[in-house]
Amino acid sequence: MSAGTGRRRSTGRPLSHAASRPIPAGTRSGAGSRPEARRQGRRTPRPSARATAARRPLVTGRGVVLVGLVLLLALTLAGPVRQWLEGRAELARLAAESTAYDQRTADLEAELARQSDPDWTAREARERLAYVLPGDRLVVVVDGEAAEGDAGTLPDTGDGAPRPWYEQLLGSVAEADGEDG
Repeated sequence: MSAGTGRRRSTGRPLSHAASRPIPAGTRSGAGSRPEARRQGRRTPRPSARATAARRPLVTGRGVVLVGLVLLLALTLAGPVRQWLEGRAELARLAAESTAYDQRTADLEAELARQSDPDWTAREARERLAYVLPGDRLVVVVDGEAAEGDAGTLPDTGDGAPRPWYEQLLGSVAEADGEDG
């Protein structure tokens, strides 16, 4: 036989890719050069899909075991997964809290630097405590009227003698009621 015909010589050994089942008697071995027409009459008809489904049970032992293992795995992992998620939430909360504390620290350091300035201290003393430097005039507005005077002096009340405390109390009550006293 020549190499051009496409057929190989038999060595007596079984082919490695060939099936290991026995060949039925009466069939030709070695796949003939001419394909034969298949006979439709000898073939058994396949059962329909409905017949196959009717024979197969919906729940098998393997399916039950598989579902059981999946449920067991889910129950086993539920606790650690929940703890991991809670830990992540706690870390996020602590990171946000840390950021807020860092911002508060930066604000307080800026305020401390501002308060250490002597000009700021003098300005705040003038505004909040009505302090004046020597030689400055203090103008205080009382009840919408300007009262002028030197720093640290009170305007004259007109009466030379102070009244006793109970007269002052009754006078303030009378003023509150709208009576002239």
